[in-house]
Amino acid sequence: MIISHRYKYLFVELPLTGSTAISRELHENYDGDEILYKHATYREFLKIAGAEEKKYFVFSGMRNPLDQAVSHYFKFLTDHRDQFSDDQKFQRTGMNRLAYNFSHMRRYQFIQKIDADFTTFFLKFYKIPYNNWSSLSHQNFDYIIRFENLAEDFAGVLDAIGIENKRPLPATNVTSARDKDFWSYYDNPEVRERAKWVFGPYMKQWGYEFPSEWGESSISWQQQFVFMIFNIFRNIYWRHFRRSYYAPRKVSVGG
Repeated sequence: MIISHRYKYLFVELPLTGSTAISRELHENYDGDEILYKHATYREFLKIAGAEEKKYFVFSGMRNPLDQAVSHYFKFLTDHRDQFSDDQKFQRTGMNRLAYNFSHMRRYQFIQKIDADFTTFFLKFYKIPYNNWSSLSHQNFDYIIRFENLAEDFAGVLDAIGIENKRPLPATNVTSARDKDFWSYYDNPEVRERAKWVFGPYMKQWGYEFPSEWGESSISWQQQFVFMIFNIFRNIYWRHFRRSYYAPRKVSVGG
């Protein structure tokens, strides 16, 4: 999470939405300071913020989940920045080891063991309607940067805040080995139908659409019901238990 008391903004870092590039740019060129920890939620900020900080311009990122799933796959496939094989880097994340082993490490080991392609990976690990912790507060933010228009939307944020844009947003933390657009990885009927089941409610909520050539993609009441039921438990987790997965940063409010 990045804050600026000079320009009165707060950037909430949702994973895999270009947050590393934006955070670095804010810190280097727009008087941004680190606060709490990298992927802290807005709810956590409100617990420590003063009355004036609560009025700051708040923005965050969003990404098409179809694209995000492909990016996740290639991070596991390529062991992005030795994230999964270097135990020292694991220790620096501050993430709980048990949970790590049962989530990200499990996916990494699955891909490495059988050299799984994207379809095999996706059908193995994507089975229930998807959501992320954007559901806690993002709908109330002042601006949402779309990953598909990252540089343009970042410039739009600066304009909305009243900050002169010093340069185009540099690319940072780019996932390697992808050689085509993300749509191309959903290349058979089974994986497309699964994607519609898993991502349909989230995409509808945030204004994303499936390609027309994928056929019918309306959300059934059963699909929406399952999405809502899982969200009850997810929101409890995101509100009360997820903080231990990330290393803390310094607290920096009241500048």
